Amino acid sequence: MRQVMKIVIAATAAATLTLTACSSGGAATPSASGSASSEAPKIKVGMAYDVGGRGDQSFNDSAAAGLDKAAAEFGVETKEAAATNGEAESAREERLNQLIDAGYNNIVAVGFAYAGAVGKVAKENPDAKFAIVDDASEASTGANIMNITFAENEGSFLVGAAAALKSESGHIGFVGGVETDLIKKFEAGYVAGAKAAKSTIKIDSKYLTQPPDFSGFGDVAKGKAAAEGMYQNGADVVYHAAGGSGGGVFTAAKAADKWAIGVDSDQAKTAAEDVRDVIMTSMIKRVDVGVYTFIKSIKDGSFKAGNTVFDLKADGVGYSTTGGNIDDIKDQLEAYKADIIAGKIAVPVK
Repeated sequence: MRQVMKIVIAATAAATLTLTACSSGGAATPSASGSASSEAPKIKVGMAYDVGGRGDQSFNDSAAAGLDKAAAEFGVETKEAAATNGEAESAREERLNQLIDAGYNNIVAVGFAYAGAVGKVAKENPDAKFAIVDDASEASTGANIMNITFAENEGSFLVGAAAALKSESGHIGFVGGVETDLIKKFEAGYVAGAKAAKSTIKIDSKYLTQPPDFSGFGDVAKGKAAAEGMYQNGADVVYHAAGGSGGGVFTAAKAADKWAIGVDSDQAKTAAEDVRDVIMTSMIKRVDVGVYTFIKSIKDGSFKAGNTVFDLKADGVGYSTTGGNIDDIKDQLEAYKADIIAGKIAVPVK
């Protein structure tokens, strides 16, 4: 029965997945349905994005950057697909199986929502190798699974300190996409950093949706409304950890002539051009490094299952300086960074 399902899925995979083929020379290689070539890459990597997919200017795009770098350097062939709002767990499992059945036996699942699907599909395909970003729970651990996680709380501490130091009103805000333990790590670090820099700081927090509704990571209108409320209430800096919804936060900051803080990527370089000047800094989360590290380990034959944490010490998280908006406080932020790395500051996760 499984063999019959594989044949059906393989026949439909090309219609449901986007294929991106790259070689070390920069030229496209044959598609999965094209003719074979002696020069075709031997390494095939499937990328399963979270809601928003490539082009979200944040979390997924950071993962895409790591994939693109590996494709260019190692000549791997890639296939990509993205989750949709409100989809069932079975849809995530099917997406991973489609990639495997199309010959992409090295899979990157972007986002904790894939935890159950990765755990199940990895057990069913012991010869395939998997990486999952942002989850190291029991559901997603296995002998053929690399867990890629980050110290988001540490990076968020630094931008929280920046927000408090730059705030003129003594009032800042935080917008979370979906109220999960992961996004709470961002909030916890942000609040801790802000209070370390200015104990009297006032902080507003709002989450756009609650699980199992993950649309909070891709709802620009909700992001805009949440930030507008904070600016109207007196906040002059708002940090978002809301994926694609962050575009709405930037639009609200522009209209209010206030500051916003980006997330995951250096959003002063990736956001819409008309709002880049209101992005004071961004909390950099190097999902690209995690993805690249996984693919490199496949190429080198050094793949290792288990959790790999990318923290401040490993340059897995940090903050951006694009625009020079925080140049005047950079020494203070670097001092906090050094203390965190040295263990003098323990940043909370809740």
